[in-house]
Amino acid sequence: MFGSKCFHWRRVADYLPSEPETFSLPTPIPQWPEGVRICQGFATRRINLGEVEVIKITKFEFIWEFNLLQDREKGVTFYKPVGIPDGFFSLGHYCQSNDKPLRGFVLVAREVDLPEPGYSCICKQDCSPALLRPLDYTLVWSPDDGSDENLDGGGYFWLPQPPEGYKAMGFVVTNKPDKPELEEVRCVRADLTDKCETYHLILNTNSKFPKLPFRVWNTRPSHRGMLGRGVSVGSFFCCSYWSSGEELHVACLKNLNPTLHAMPNLDQIHALIRHYGPTVFFHPGEVYLPSSVSWFFKNGALLYRKGELIGQTIDGGGSNLPGGGTNDGEYWIDLPSDDRTESVKHGNLESAELYVHVKPALGGTFTDIVMWVFCPFNGPSTLRIGIVNLALGKIGQHVCDWEHFTLRVSNFTGELWSIYFSQHSGGEWVDASDLEFIEGNKAIVYSSKSGHASFPHPGCYIQGSTKLGIGVRNDAGRSNYSVDSSIQYEIIAAEYLGEGVVSEPCWLQYMKEWGPTIVYDSRTELDKIIGLLPLMIRYPVENIFDKFPMELYGEEGPTGPKEKNNWVGDERS
Repeated sequence: MFGSKCFHWRRVADYLPSEPETFSLPTPIPQWPEGVRICQGFATRRINLGEVEVIKITKFEFIWEFNLLQDREKGVTFYKPVGIPDGFFSLGHYCQSNDKPLRGFVLVAREVDLPEPGYSCICKQDCSPALLRPLDYTLVWSPDDGSDENLDGGGYFWLPQPPEGYKAMGFVVTNKPDKPELEEVRCVRADLTDKCETYHLILNTNSKFPKLPFRVWNTRPSHRGMLGRGVSVGSFFCCSYWSSGEELHVACLKNLNPTLHAMPNLDQIHALIRHYGPTVFFHPGEVYLPSSVSWFFKNGALLYRKGELIGQTIDGGGSNLPGGGTNDGEYWIDLPSDDRTESVKHGNLESAELYVHVKPALGGTFTDIVMWVFCPFNGPSTLRIGIVNLALGKIGQHVCDWEHFTLRVSNFTGELWSIYFSQHSGGEWVDASDLEFIEGNKAIVYSSKSGHASFPHPGCYIQGSTKLGIGVRNDAGRSNYSVDSSIQYEIIAAEYLGEGVVSEPCWLQYMKEWGPTIVYDSRTELDKIIGLLPLMIRYPVENIFDKFPMELYGEEGPTGPKEKNNWVGDERS
């Protein structure tokens, strides 16, 4: 898997780069409300994971820069953490692309003498130490071509060799061929770790030098979501040869502290939302605006049951909706059957609010604040082919639309780290440094016209092939139609706080469809469009159409938030 492959692109790197640009949120982080329990640790800068305690380090010392194209912004820089408190140990080094401000972290760890109450270690006194020095290092990659001359200033990548029963957490980088000191990092006892996976490719030399490959990825825990206990160390994975699916030679930490003590309490959640809650802007041409769920119910929404022709009115709180179970197709919600149908389709912005689900992320070292937007109706799609725009009639429209975005907050400090923008069947995480802010640390979320997908910036986003300019349009822009989620919100769930702390609304337990199913012959319409295109682009266009989400081929009401994969799981990215 590993090989010490030579790579001779620069003989001596005898310079230090200019001080990298760093990022801070627009305004200082406030003092958060105190925890109600003595052991509560939200925003205390350290987190107890059971047998180890970790601190997030965000100050780094430059080690080496990799740059193929003599364009620094297209390079990657490797750093070692500095300012590590006494008694704590590094677990690995850090790297990031140069096209972004320096903003990352690595965790450093120390062993705790007395795990917190409730910790499941059967006999702490009989356990091996949580942290141990590596036995040795293996050179994974270097620029040394095997000649007698050492190339001081190049990058040398070392994998710690852990003692039996222990795991390496990250790699060590040096700019000299000498092995690092064994004191440089610690390995972690295997039962205190979890599997990790590659996430985002940072560096790949294969296209330029296929015989001398070297690749670097970010990593993340393999088991994520509300129930996942994996904790990201912040380091990276690198190799010369590696196939997708192979187990990595590094791991992540695992939070074995059952209290999840670093999660915010209810007062702290409200403070976070008031401080970070984004303003959601709808497109200037939007006609299908959001509303509150209760407004929708009170204005004539009907509950239908299979085999029954007449719908039942729904109580404003949804108390007469069938609760629990799964989506078996027995029930669905529809628009009013009287003259209110059209007006209800267009929503009611004054009543609109964000429905908030708060849950642990990355083993309780982050908090995900998921904000759900409800719209009574999802409008039809528009297809773009080059410079031509084609309205697709009813294609893409359906009764009721649930969309969301997610704020990820560091539990070490309470700092907003990133926002996930949900976009139909997928989405993207956007670092805080790439967000637009409207007031203080409150970001902007742009909701696309008709489909209500979320985007970090205004513009026309193509769902299909950007290269060919063919796909469904998602137009996003600022307008007078907006909802301030820092004020207009309702917390609907935070399971980790315990039973009864947050009262979940009755409608949240409705697991059936929020709209009727109507199948269109839309594929025939799309085939007509394909038939009008030049032969040379028909095949790629057909492939793009095959990848369109199913919602374009029929009007099917969505299920509610609790039926979505990301209610318990992590976001799709």
